[in-house]
Amino acid sequence: MALTKRQRQVYDYIAEFVQSKGYSPSFEEIGTGLGLSSLATVHKHISNLERKGLLRRDYNRSRSLDILAPRGRMKTAMQAAAAAAGMAQAGAAAASLPLVGRIAAGQPVETLENPESISLADITRSRDVFVLEVRGDSMQDEHIVSGDYVLVEKMKTARNGEIVVALVDNNETTLKRFYKEGDKIRLQPANSKMQPIVLPAAAVQVQGRVIGILRKY
Repeated sequence: MALTKRQRQVYDYIAEFVQSKGYSPSFEEIGTGLGLSSLATVHKHISNLERKGLLRRDYNRSRSLDILAPRGRMKTAMQAAAAAAGMAQAGAAAASLPLVGRIAAGQPVETLENPESISLADITRSRDVFVLEVRGDSMQDEHIVSGDYVLVEKMKTARNGEIVVALVDNNETTLKRFYKEGDKIRLQPANSKMQPIVLPAAAVQVQGRVIGILRKY
């Protein structure tokens, strides 16, 4: 599924707006947020994203844009991470780490088509580690904010209280603190305005735990 740069920006803007405010933006807010002076241009991008199965509109209500989970080439961040890891040459991780996508602290967003590399061998040592870019503010009280890069050690289990990348319902990835409570898993945001995600244990797959954070200024 190919998207133009502007279509990705529109998709990201809507996803972050919904994550932050709990409702979808108006066309005017999208135009203002992205510097688009023409509402017709906004409408065109929305229509294209709807046609590609990334948005859904309810024409009977206002603020009716619903973000849909990416499919096809727009895989979840963890699916892209697994693909990148499989292609990496032996020993390459000692020199650099693949920047394989963006991880939503809330709604899912698209992965990067052309992965970059970040050299962090002195931190990761021999561990199997990859990098994800954070989008959203659900972990802000842990000082993990949108635009940060998290270093994630690939693993399938976690201890209570660890910050993890979790695959939910085999569909969406999210960044939260992990708590196992009986036959349930609680994925706890670090934002007082947001509620925890509580699901049956079978619906949550730990993909890795955060071991570090990078931030650019």
